[in-house]
Amino acid sequence: MTTADKPRTATPTAETAARHLWTHFDRLGNDRPVPVITRGEGAYIYDDQDRRILDGLSGLFVVQTGHGRRELAEVSARQAETLGFFPVWGYATPPAAELAERLAHLAPGDLNRVFFTTGGGEAVESAWKLAKQYYKLTGKPAKHKVISRAIAYHGTPQGALAITGVPKMKRDFEPLTPGGFRAANTNAYRNPQFDGDPEAFGRWAADRIEEAILFEGPDTVAAVFLEPVQNSGGCLTPPPGYFERVREICDRHDVLLVSDEVICAFGRHGTTFACDKFGYVPDIITCAKGMTSGYSPIGAMIASDRVVEPFLAPKVSFPHGYTFGGHPVAAAVALANLDLMERERLNERVLQREQAFGDTLRKLLDLPIVGDVRGDGYFWAVELVKDKQTRETFNAEERERLVRGFLPGALLDNGLYCRPDDRGDVVVQLAPPLTCGQAEFDEIEQILRQTFVEATSLI
Repeated sequence: MTTADKPRTATPTAETAARHLWTHFDRLGNDRPVPVITRGEGAYIYDDQDRRILDGLSGLFVVQTGHGRRELAEVSARQAETLGFFPVWGYATPPAAELAERLAHLAPGDLNRVFFTTGGGEAVESAWKLAKQYYKLTGKPAKHKVISRAIAYHGTPQGALAITGVPKMKRDFEPLTPGGFRAANTNAYRNPQFDGDPEAFGRWAADRIEEAILFEGPDTVAAVFLEPVQNSGGCLTPPPGYFERVREICDRHDVLLVSDEVICAFGRHGTTFACDKFGYVPDIITCAKGMTSGYSPIGAMIASDRVVEPFLAPKVSFPHGYTFGGHPVAAAVALANLDLMERERLNERVLQREQAFGDTLRKLLDLPIVGDVRGDGYFWAVELVKDKQTRETFNAEERERLVRGFLPGALLDNGLYCRPDDRGDVVVQLAPPLTCGQAEFDEIEQILRQTFVEATSLI
């Protein structure tokens, strides 16, 4: 009997969820009980049957400092007692002002102005709107388009979805906001002609962005949106020299470079902002997720002085905002979370341990179903293939059986929460809390190995 054949019992909470809870990115007609997570402690979560499960995805690339951090809950309670809510619509609160100053000091270059949202998709939406208005204010009103990369995910709001490069995520919601266009991504595994010459691959991939700008017309392109390490498609890392060249291209054509760090910021790659690690200064940063380690929802758009300058003119405003953007409780929790990360030196720990994490996952390359292991920091992907020699991937029926039928339940039953994904080719993504070490790396590898061996019988 494989893991997929083991019976699962629905608890009363799971039955209630099946009747009333609309789970996100999910099929409501699933015949399996809805998994119910009841508590978390450190790097582990527990379900309603009290099974202990390693959180190999930090919730959703969020819980940097681990679960059950009492000090973050206590900060939240104290702030709620003092001031539970007030908007930043022409007003400030002490936590929002202090957090804005903190982020400005942590951001590279002259990115000194912080616009708060409640999540990452809203931050991306805000950045596109900012770019459009910036060029209207600077006398270039035709510049409104965005270049992003194939298979890249940037959010679910209509504008952010238009920037997203995953066609099947957009079909049901079209027509979308016009103006989103795509260039090649940095998937080295699927570009074997550059094997052994990563610098040439970096130049080629960056030049595809310039090609897209020139094709659309530089006078119509406002921004290029790039993740430091691309999530969708499976942790696509930048080749050497890639971002340096992209920065030159954007400057040459007067296009804003937006570093979408909703996943990559706050220690995921060992620096507060991943653009620092990869050696470039963007015009705008979008971030969210790890800012509070998930203990309260918040996001932000951080803009450079150059981008903000035309908004400082008399009678100019940015007519955009969110009710809960810069929420005082969320801002207070973010400040406490940043303090905690500094106190425990989590950025340094990631830099010290990232090689060991990658080396541990690469042990899986001895399995015939594992084609590639790639990533950076505490953000890795294992690509699964049908044929290791040819790098052949799976057909639609096999993906259905593997990615949606077998892997999610089998991994959880074997004691690991992570993310099987086939928005590009088939990958399993890992992004554990930044507090994890070799013991957790070994546990992740062992559970993946067991599950992949079982999965081999399905293809």
